[in-house]
Amino acid sequence: MLRKNLEQVFDFIKSGNNLGEPVTLVGATKTVPVEIINQSIEYGLKCVAENKVNEFREKTDLIKGASQHFIGHLQTNKVKYLVGKVDLIHSIDSLHLATTVSEIALKKNVIQDVLVQINIGQEEQKGGLDPNFAVEGVKEIAKLKGLKVRGIMAMLPLTDDTELIKNLCLKMRALFDILKKELSNFDYLSMGMSKDYKIAVQNGSNMIRLGSAIFGNRNYGGKD
Repeated sequence: MLRKNLEQVFDFIKSGNNLGEPVTLVGATKTVPVEIINQSIEYGLKCVAENKVNEFREKTDLIKGASQHFIGHLQTNKVKYLVGKVDLIHSIDSLHLATTVSEIALKKNVIQDVLVQINIGQEEQKGGLDPNFAVEGVKEIAKLKGLKVRGIMAMLPLTDDTELIKNLCLKMRALFDILKKELSNFDYLSMGMSKDYKIAVQNGSNMIRLGSAIFGNRNYGGKD
């Protein structure tokens, strides 16, 4: 089933997004055993990502042959465990958090690649920059030494309203295109999870984060 699931996703993204850009598939591996993660890598998965810092620390040295990302909410007191060890942090949701990442990266003498999270649905329960001020906010974060802003990320609302999801994706893409003209190495628009990744790819996403669509339903409540 794992191989079949991956093949179905690879087949969907093989032609890129609606703009012809390659789409990077990130496997969201929360609660997934290391042996299953490594098996998915053997089947062609090139990027994997954890939601929890502790789980990342437990698994990171046991995962072989894939780029490792972090996609969960990140507390400032746990930044030190990720900087310089994870290839890309997707969830920089404030200038305060970005500043902490920058300070620790400078101490470690590394440059940490990050994505800035945009609260595109303006949902109270989610973090991220207000989309109305996102361009200015991302550019402010990009001035920090010690990190490199490689793009932006969104967690789309959990809804069956496909038109709403499409419109939010297009708004994210518009922000991405504005920022790409002004920032170097600004490559990734990370949006789309197992339920909505097809809509996201068809409306400008070039990086998707899939859990259950690859690994099947996990043993915890809520979405992946």
